[in-house]
Amino acid sequence: MTTRDEEVSYFTAQGVAVVGKSEEVLKRLSANLSGRVQLVFTSPPFPLNRKKKYNNLQGDAYKHWLADYAPLLTSLLTPTGAIVMEVGNAWEPGEPVMSTLALEALFAFKEKGHLKLCQEFIWHNPAKLPTPAQWVTVERIRVKDSFTRLWWMSPVSRPKADNRNVLVPYSASMTSLLRRQRYNSGRRPSEHQIGAESFLSNNGGAIPPSLLSIPQEEESFPESVLIGSNTSSNDPYSLYCRAHGLSPHPARMPRQLADFFIALCTDAGDLVLDPFAGSNTTGEACERAGRPWLAVEANAEYASAGASRFRKL
Repeated sequence: MTTRDEEVSYFTAQGVAVVGKSEEVLKRLSANLSGRVQLVFTSPPFPLNRKKKYNNLQGDAYKHWLADYAPLLTSLLTPTGAIVMEVGNAWEPGEPVMSTLALEALFAFKEKGHLKLCQEFIWHNPAKLPTPAQWVTVERIRVKDSFTRLWWMSPVSRPKADNRNVLVPYSASMTSLLRRQRYNSGRRPSEHQIGAESFLSNNGGAIPPSLLSIPQEEESFPESVLIGSNTSSNDPYSLYCRAHGLSPHPARMPRQLADFFIALCTDAGDLVLDPFAGSNTTGEACERAGRPWLAVEANAEYASAGASRFRKL
């Protein structure tokens, strides 16, 4: 993979961060990248009704813009590759009703890329501001919108994945059950038949659900519910931005989100791509996991600030 010198913002032993419009950069690199990307993990600009510095689109323009990426990104995947995309919610302008644009955009992306929906995940951000303010804090007729969706998609029904790589600690009750080696088997109200030995094996941890949890400890792995804030103002990235007079990216995600899907969907040596890199959370997660990565970000200032994530790795 070769990039033009004027595009490269910084690089590490594992990856390279490129400045430019991702559709243009990836088309130029497509001959070298085709069939090599194991995972596209990304969070494109959200379809917000208020413009932000990262130039979010609105309405049908957003839906068509996002869908147009699907064939390009799909063409870069390995035969067992996948795309994980986080998209936030939107509200109808001037009305206390939610827009279906985020879902329409995901469906349009899925259809145009001829992709299968492997699974949907939810990230709950309890520290999110109480928005839309007019409906939540002024008129008090709605509660705050605090979650986003992540769709795990692939051209194939069985992309590379191993949930043994994302096991979480057993609950206290399961730990006790394993110690006792007995429980109440039989038919449940759900009509499931639970065998006498179905839950007696210690597999090293529990399989997490699709509603995940991000512990507050920076180095912890996601637990059972993907709950976590993106509002830290004293993390190394934020401190670096302040010290160097840089604007931090306004829509950062917790690194553990990327950690989870990189562990679930890739092995050592697999290439990970983020075409809307922002502050390059994905690249940092890959660097820690020993995965090669390529990050593309249109805003040169955001791309430059992302280098701070790699100073002590």
